[in-house]
Amino acid sequence: MLDILQKKLPVAQLVEAFTEWITKTFSGLFDFLQMIGSTIMDFVTNTLVFINPLLFIILATLAVFFLAKKKWPLPTLTALGLLFIYNQGLWEQLMNTLTLVIVASLISIVIGVPLGIWMAKNNTVKNIVNPILDFMQTMPAFVYLIPAVAFFGIGMVPGVFASVIFALPPTVRFTNLAIREISTELIEASDSFGSTPSQKLFKVELPLAKNTIMAGVNQTMMLALSMVVTGSMIGAPGLGREVLSALQKADIGNGFVSGISLVILAIILDRVTQAFNAKSEGGKPKSSMNKWIGIAALVVFLGAALGRVFMTMSNGNSEQGKSVTISYMQWDTEIASTNVIATVLKDKGYKVDMIPLDNAVMWQSVANGDSDFSVSPWLPVTQASLYKKHKNQLDDLGPNLKGTKLGLVVPSYMDVNSINDLSDQAGKTLTGIEPGAGIMEAAENAQKDYSNLSDWELTKASTGAMTTALDKAIKNEEEIIVTGWSPHWMFSKYDLKYLEDPEGSFGKEENINTIARKGLKEDLPELYQIIDQFSWTTEDMQEVMLDMNKGMSPEKAARKWVDANEDKVNEWLK
Repeated sequence: MLDILQKKLPVAQLVEAFTEWITKTFSGLFDFLQMIGSTIMDFVTNTLVFINPLLFIILATLAVFFLAKKKWPLPTLTALGLLFIYNQGLWEQLMNTLTLVIVASLISIVIGVPLGIWMAKNNTVKNIVNPILDFMQTMPAFVYLIPAVAFFGIGMVPGVFASVIFALPPTVRFTNLAIREISTELIEASDSFGSTPSQKLFKVELPLAKNTIMAGVNQTMMLALSMVVTGSMIGAPGLGREVLSALQKADIGNGFVSGISLVILAIILDRVTQAFNAKSEGGKPKSSMNKWIGIAALVVFLGAALGRVFMTMSNGNSEQGKSVTISYMQWDTEIASTNVIATVLKDKGYKVDMIPLDNAVMWQSVANGDSDFSVSPWLPVTQASLYKKHKNQLDDLGPNLKGTKLGLVVPSYMDVNSINDLSDQAGKTLTGIEPGAGIMEAAENAQKDYSNLSDWELTKASTGAMTTALDKAIKNEEEIIVTGWSPHWMFSKYDLKYLEDPEGSFGKEENINTIARKGLKEDLPELYQIIDQFSWTTEDMQEVMLDMNKGMSPEKAARKWVDANEDKVNEWLK
């Protein structure tokens, strides 16, 4: 009996097998939904972006003014908040986030309200659905990203999928609660007048339940908005991507700006949904005003859509560039290399979309064909497990940068030269980066290979948190041991050294490779040739990274390097 209890049930394997079966069996359906969803959301986002931002702000402020019963606090907040976001250069990201939230909320309402009504009418359905809703609300939101990527790849569609699962329960629960709490006397009165079930639902129950249902819709919208940062991990664009990028680089300023932009959007959406549900001063619903505001918003949107279509047709040449999707990890090395190759491709007339992803998702996106290529993989050791998993589904074009290195790094003032010399330095703590990074796997292997590290703690954080901790320790001349790699700007900024690794836990010299999706060579042969010939040196990469560290944007740093190295770039273009 004890042996049976100690034997691990194959739950993870069963879930993995079930997910793979669903993915393969319904791949056609998922591809169709991905195509339709991407088309719709791209259309909505591009239309919103097409509207002049200042005109959008004016129209939004006027709409909120009438919704707020012609009182100025909320319209003033709306105007100032949107102007702030526009001033910070985050307008396109705001429109992407708004699209994600609106689409996810609408899908949640379409599913949630009928399901809530069904629960209210049928106790058996209620008893079945309630545990499912409990599961959806308590499961960590990050878990939803795994099936989202498996089913729909990367981008806005999987972000909406994960957001719907997370945000759906409030609408269902509030709808069920609202209808169940309607007075039985009113229901009996409706029955006594001979109302049909549909008449009773639409003319008695739903009007009486409206306020509670709208409270659920409000909470659904807020939960969908709270998922934008999580969704950015699988390629969903918007403000969430900016927050995640700032987090990984420990960029406090940009993180705050992006975060406060999300707060502004959340406050506006929250107050607007409340205003839609409020009553006029005389106690009568403001249905007429709400209807006209809704019609006006629809007319403006359709007008902008038609205008965008007309402009696109008139300027046909502007849309002739071939689209290319590059996925990359948000490490400074990969940000530098991706922006450099993207700059070169843009100069050649390609429309480039760069999508930051977790390293495992990045590999999967190329293997699945959601991304065209990546110049991020560290091989043959750091990401060996990911290469082994996906090598038959992609093309390995070989190194674009040779001679990289990774290991445990310390300030030069520390009196230690080898991992074997470590005893109780830095509080027996190794400061690491993101949990899924290959260097973290190597650090865990080092803890097994070196007996003196068996009781040490490996702290998992982010690249930005690691460099921040390193900077603080060096300023105070404190001991610190970090997982480091080169090329990296920290070796130019600080006096650092690698600890010798006699056991070879971190491998020997590494390379950064280029990988491409299957079929890219046939689809875009010129592009394939360029990325196949793309190669540079550690010094080249550190030059771009240093400019980035000094405050230059990755795009400007890449442009500066490309302009200063025309001969090298021309070699890639032969």
